[in-house]
Amino acid sequence: MSSLPSLLSQRVQAVAGADPELRPATKPQFGHFQSNVALRLAKQEGAKPRDVAQRIVDALDLDDLCETPEIAGPGFINFRLRSDVLARTVSDQLADPKAGIAQTTEPKRIVIDYSSPNVAKQMHVGHLRSTIIGDCFRRVLSAQGHTVIAQNHIGDWGRQFGMLIEQINDEKLDLDTLDLPGAEALYRRANAHLNEDEAFAERARERVVKLQSGDPETKAQWQQLISISLAGFNRTYRRMNVLLSDKDVAGESTYNDMLAAVADDLESRGIAVHDSGALVVFVDGFDAPAIIRNSAGGYGYDATDLAAIRHRIDDLDADRIVYVTDARQANHFKLVFSIARRAGYLPDDVQVQHVGFGMVLGPGGTPIKTRDGGTVTLESLLDEAEEHASPQIALAAIKYADLSNSLQKDYVFDAERMTQTTGDTGPYLQYAHSRCAGILREAAARSLVSSDATTITVLDEPAEQELALWLTRFGEMVQVVADELTPHKLCTYLFELATKFSAFYEKCPVLKSDGDVRSSRLALVAATKQVLATGLDLLGIIAPDRM
Repeated sequence: MSSLPSLLSQRVQAVAGADPELRPATKPQFGHFQSNVALRLAKQEGAKPRDVAQRIVDALDLDDLCETPEIAGPGFINFRLRSDVLARTVSDQLADPKAGIAQTTEPKRIVIDYSSPNVAKQMHVGHLRSTIIGDCFRRVLSAQGHTVIAQNHIGDWGRQFGMLIEQINDEKLDLDTLDLPGAEALYRRANAHLNEDEAFAERARERVVKLQSGDPETKAQWQQLISISLAGFNRTYRRMNVLLSDKDVAGESTYNDMLAAVADDLESRGIAVHDSGALVVFVDGFDAPAIIRNSAGGYGYDATDLAAIRHRIDDLDADRIVYVTDARQANHFKLVFSIARRAGYLPDDVQVQHVGFGMVLGPGGTPIKTRDGGTVTLESLLDEAEEHASPQIALAAIKYADLSNSLQKDYVFDAERMTQTTGDTGPYLQYAHSRCAGILREAAARSLVSSDATTITVLDEPAEQELALWLTRFGEMVQVVADELTPHKLCTYLFELATKFSAFYEKCPVLKSDGDVRSSRLALVAATKQVLATGLDLLGIIAPDRM
């Protein structure tokens, strides 16, 4: 479903033969939109701009959308949408539970790889952005009718499990008493033990072999460590209001049985070659090759990610794959994608993209660290924000601060600023929603809401029209975010909506008006509340009715 501005632009372009580059009018008396297309064409044709503008206006058929276009100044064309069309569009949107989000005509199966914490370690600041951003993508694409398959690629395999299990056995530790912070403390003790005791290190290496060969006791302890970790991850996911659950987990161990087949396939076809004892793939344009199998016979991230791509194409039938990780991994994914295309694991018609994100910085503009220089846990960041606001508001502050910036940029984690209910913040949008809810509650309590208060019939004031026009653009903005994976544009849209609603409320009395005017304005309030609630939900933010 095209928005009114998009539809208008298409009509003008069909006549003018060039993009009209519609811009919002600078003043209400100039209508809603203005185009300089006549000036641009006149320069190409060597004609008078007003003559070109008149030619375009005469050929346009916009009666079902606009009042008669006006030519202004040296040749600008001004467009004013019909108020009844605007009113009907917003009324139809209010009747739509999805608030005007167009459902895709070509539903796809989209895999999103995000969050990806490590077993026996608490989630830290580095997982904050991946989790929040991936969850937003999941919500937006699902809302359009796509089948979204989340893949939480947890770190559940590797040599570290040898030292962890040996430490458990040395301490005679009852794993039933362990939670995720306890597992992380165990990890630190095991690592220190490994560095100090060569005999322990040797036993840890032998334990890795036992795990890889499927020793029942070792495998049971490994599985228990995973279960402890997942319980901790899930508590954090619930606290963060993200959609991830156990069914989305597909850790590194998922691909163990596929790695030898990938290596054999690439080698047999001459794509991978032996170099210094390792099996590698050289790709033009990259300084170093991908290591499929190292000289010790072990498989690393390159092989695992290639196996994951095969699985996601062959078994999950993915039409599109999105990876949400630190921007510093961009080169790794470019290399893996290039090899996957070359090997035929990744068909040309499957879109694959790495969405890299910047770092979360402290108030001083440096990476966030604990006082002793350690990694800051994600839970501690949530705690810090909750020192300034309720959990619901603190979470909105964190998510909006993350998503409202261009993803590739670093941003400063400033809990006090982020939790303000004024300015461009998540709590400000929550406040706007609660304000709408409060107006509608008061109208209901005073029996001012009539049966037709969900229909807009009167849009005489410029502030009413400005708000209504912005509401009609919501679906268009969701489409942009889905196509470009740019959640900051949705944040900007919602902030502008809250700002326009505030201007409308100041200039256009709602509860003090009468008849159709009051019913229409209440419907505008309801439509604003609906779009704010839907938009905030796409960001993973709760829209409260009271604050």
